[in-house]
Amino acid sequence: MTPADLAIFLAIARHLSFRKAADDLGVTASALSHALRALENRLDLRLVNRTTRSVALTEAGTRLYERVAPAFRDIDDALDDLNNFRGTPVGTLRLNAARTSTQLVLLPIVTRFLASHPSVDVEIVVDNGIGDMVSDGFDAGVRFGEKVAQDMIALPIGSRQRSAVVASPGFFEKYPKPTTPQALKDIPCIRFRFNSGRFYAWEFERGGIELTVEVDGPLTLGDQGLMVQAALDGSGIAYAFEGQVQGLVADGRLVRVLEDWCPYYSGFYLYYPSRRQVPAPLRAFIDFARQGRV
Repeated sequence: MTPADLAIFLAIARHLSFRKAADDLGVTASALSHALRALENRLDLRLVNRTTRSVALTEAGTRLYERVAPAFRDIDDALDDLNNFRGTPVGTLRLNAARTSTQLVLLPIVTRFLASHPSVDVEIVVDNGIGDMVSDGFDAGVRFGEKVAQDMIALPIGSRQRSAVVASPGFFEKYPKPTTPQALKDIPCIRFRFNSGRFYAWEFERGGIELTVEVDGPLTLGDQGLMVQAALDGSGIAYAFEGQVQGLVADGRLVRVLEDWCPYYSGFYLYYPSRRQVPAPLRAFIDFARQGRV
């Protein structure tokens, strides 16, 4: 077994998907499948069980992955150490973020970061779900809130955030403007459903009093940008980030309510694994994000 064979096996084991592993290595899924089959034939061992629907490691494959993956991470760290001898970091930074956090926080920071770090490439994959960042091959991710797994570090990124409750002027010609969060229960609202299937309960705070409201309405969406668009169309009241609707409120296309129940909070966080050595491109991005924190 050669290092090239191990790289193929590790990519498949990490993603548990021939398509994703092939994308990672820059080859076709068919070529990757043939390479793995040839490797298994030479070893006279099956490392991966695959069906038309799933890919899973065998017991032998699991044992090999557990032993070899840390060694390859050490090799990656050793190669990344060479960045210390350069004036600027070199490499690719892969980031995972939800669409809203990408638009409001991540993309503006990345744009400025690339201007000052021309030897670093950044790939942003927009995904509203929360998967296993490491096994999916990402260096870091951006999400709302700071609750993360024990092996992850959370760093505040971007400016503070604030929620906004909005609807179109025409909508409030049909329905009264709510003066308390509880009044939302009697008015059609646009609900947000997470990929997990759970509905988001709208959060409010004023004078030390915290409230969550389970709103209802005929329309449910899984994208906050679409929720704002639906509010513009008069479908109901939407709960969004202030940065998404400031211009629309200023132009009179949306009307804001319950503003005194929407305080500022810390907002978005950059998540990354608590490895003993952070890759140079990610380390540079972390330092850059810290400097821009307001």
